[in-house]
Amino acid sequence: MDADVQQQDDAERDSSSGPVTAGRSSRSCSARLCLGATSLLIVLLLVSAFVGQPFLIPSASMTPTLEVGDRVLVNKLAYRFGNSPARGDVVVFDGTGSFRGEEGADENPVTGLLRAAGSAVGLVRPPETDYVKRVIGVGGDRVRCCDKRGRIEVNGAPLDEGYLRHGDDPSVVPFDVEVPQGRLWVMGDHRSDSSDSRDHLGDPGGGTVPVARVIGRADVIGWPVRHWGPVHGAEAGTHG
Repeated sequence: MDADVQQQDDAERDSSSGPVTAGRSSRSCSARLCLGATSLLIVLLLVSAFVGQPFLIPSASMTPTLEVGDRVLVNKLAYRFGNSPARGDVVVFDGTGSFRGEEGADENPVTGLLRAAGSAVGLVRPPETDYVKRVIGVGGDRVRCCDKRGRIEVNGAPLDEGYLRHGDDPSVVPFDVEVPQGRLWVMGDHRSDSSDSRDHLGDPGGGTVPVARVIGRADVIGWPVRHWGPVHGAEAGTHG
């Protein structure tokens, strides 16, 4: 009789321990997945902040070089070790204080984190203060539009701008600017559809952008696959 009772107790303990063990295993697995996802997000944010960041092209201002929806890899180390942006480089920069006024209110922390996470993998549009343009003049340059053939001149030499969108003039807006040291004169490749330095001649900096606001250099188009390849830079901006 006692043996039958003991067997029944053992069976009940065995049957009750199964679901508990499974529940703990499920919770442990979920915790590991959450930890793994969080670790991956942290790594992506760190890489995005200090090394390279995918950047979603939001407008047609750089066509045909960059099309709307392209994802380019922005090299954040390009100007970290004594190098400076060069004429012809395609750069991403923060236009706060030059192309846009200083931001008043801080972004909600949660929204900011979600935007940063999305930006880290190039899934969301960049902040409205970020721009992508081509460097036309650097500190000390005199940039002028235009010579008798309608070409932009830098230090008296005309630019050979083979990257311009077909049918666009180098500029229909006349200007004659001496770029201050530590600043850049930037323009889009689609000149008739680009809000660039020409549109901010009356703003602080006279349309130029501080080098300190440059986020990095656009080096490679990573997506879509049909556009994959290097972003044509300084070699396209030489004088002709």
